[in-house]
Amino acid sequence: MRMRANLQIAVLLAAAAGLSPARALTQGELVTRLEVAGYSEISDIKSTAEGITAKAMKNGKAVRVVVDSNGQVKEQN
Repeated sequence: MRMRANLQIAVLLAAAAGLSPARALTQGELVTRLEVAGYSEISDIKSTAEGITAKAMKNGKAVRVVVDSNGQVKEQN
């Protein structure tokens, strides 16, 4: 049941971000991608018109990040 709910969330996030479900990142994949990019304490993951946004920490500072439809990670102020 939980796996099905996670799949539904991933598909909804992908649809809202303009990705096809085949390219959708799961929440776990998104967190891993951000961690590899140097972010920690990742929270408040939401789908918006600009992409999938999240709050995170990097170099001891709170930042807002966006993962766009191409999978690019960008910081926003």
